[in-house]
Amino acid sequence: MKVLITDEISQEGLQPLLDDPRIELEIRLGLTPEELHRIVGRFDAMITRSGTTVDAALLEHGRRLKIVARAGVGIDNVDVDAASSRGIIVVNAPYGNVNSAAEHSMALMLSLCRNVPVASASLKSGEWKRAPFTGRELKDKTLGIIGLGKVGGRVALRAKAFEMTVLACDPYISPKRAEDLGVKLVGLEEIVRYADIVSLHCPRNAETIDMINARHFDAMKDGVIIVNCARGEIVNEAAMLAALQSGKAAGAAFDVFSEEPPRSELVRQLIAHPLMVVTPHLGANTFEAQKNVAVDVSKEIVRYLDGQPLESAVNIPKFDAELMQVMQPFLSLIQQMGEFIVQLAPANPSKVTFTYNGKLARYDCSPLTVCGLAALLNRATEQEVNMVNSQLIAEQMGICVETVSSTEAESFSNLITITLATPAGRRTVAGTIFEGMPKIVKMRDFNTDFQPEEHMLVISYADKLGLIGKIGTILGEAGINIGSMNLGRRAKAGEAMVVLSVDTPVPAEVIDRLAASVDAAFIRAIHMENASCID
Repeated sequence: MKVLITDEISQEGLQPLLDDPRIELEIRLGLTPEELHRIVGRFDAMITRSGTTVDAALLEHGRRLKIVARAGVGIDNVDVDAASSRGIIVVNAPYGNVNSAAEHSMALMLSLCRNVPVASASLKSGEWKRAPFTGRELKDKTLGIIGLGKVGGRVALRAKAFEMTVLACDPYISPKRAEDLGVKLVGLEEIVRYADIVSLHCPRNAETIDMINARHFDAMKDGVIIVNCARGEIVNEAAMLAALQSGKAAGAAFDVFSEEPPRSELVRQLIAHPLMVVTPHLGANTFEAQKNVAVDVSKEIVRYLDGQPLESAVNIPKFDAELMQVMQPFLSLIQQMGEFIVQLAPANPSKVTFTYNGKLARYDCSPLTVCGLAALLNRATEQEVNMVNSQLIAEQMGICVETVSSTEAESFSNLITITLATPAGRRTVAGTIFEGMPKIVKMRDFNTDFQPEEHMLVISYADKLGLIGKIGTILGEAGINIGSMNLGRRAKAGEAMVVLSVDTPVPAEVIDRLAASVDAAFIRAIHMENASCID
């Protein structure tokens, strides 16, 4: 695997990649978009930080790209939708710089409240002044935290240690999470109304852009302080500047801006304001954080190469890590089932239904669904289909995807059933894990019991004496060895179905001869490309 690195990444953190002989690293820093477009097509994976914009145009040139890794928490510079549509996995490092970001928020808050930057500059210039730099204590102040996630939660704990009263606004966390942190969960309007200091820790998205604007500043306490170590666009910068100029805000501490580096006059004026404490997006810039995020994304690339579940993919569904050991065999099973049924079904499927019965139904089965869907669709389109883009491609193809779960089970403790509906009829296949191995246990209304193999032959016919012998004779005369045989039938002298595994592909002329010999109602040669991947 060839991996392109386009931004400064901790060399120590890249050690998992350097230690893997399968991986070839190439570091190319400071490239223009045009230069990146020319070379990205040679790589299977790409590691960036915030300095590279991974947009649709770049991804279009990355024809071999399988995974894009962002060595940091945010993914603002990666077009996740464009990556998903191309089946490219996007991973980040959501935990590696969490502590650094929280500590930087506290550093800015304390620096602003105690006038550290201006006092330092004054003393270095030869002055000895104290009165102009009288500060504020954090004790007994009300801190309003917007976004009580990984970073916001750590800021809350540190603020509590400073004996602050902490209010938090986050519609996506549970009351218990706030209770565990010792903070009061409130709405945004209460944060705005009661907080002495407002600290932001939420992602940049459609919901959060301009989350704090002129209307909110009007409702804030006089002398409020704003701390932003999240994303620049969350606070309306024009409104922030106006609040500083009017005296509504006693100060602000920003690590992030809508333009990085700043270009517009507005952002330059905001940064230059004497009541601003600013840093150039340093929240994650500690030696520890840089190593941690590099290690995290490096390990994700190795996991991808090993076919292991990814822990920090942002555009594929994933299981809780504790469940993966239980669920992993079913990913292999449903992949085999999808690849198997699509070769039996008529063309133009309009609907596919995934049904989960038994203990399996207690879990989140969405990764199983997208894995099975990818196996189904990979033979229907030239584009590579995987867990990332299978649902998008199904939608584009007009295929309805349905899932049904029930903890009730009859013959098996766990059962997965795939049903394809087409204009020419339905096809159903069901499978389970037996003694650690995938088994197909039902086809249509025939009970079966076989393990998918690379080369297979499925034949249905009217059950008559001697037909199994004829099938064996014809295959033997063609030099094709039968590895195993599974026979199912509805009743004596009724319809029968035989599933054969064979050592080599069955030529078309042999299939025609078999069909004529047994008067086959259905005959199909199956090639399972991924059968050898199952342990």
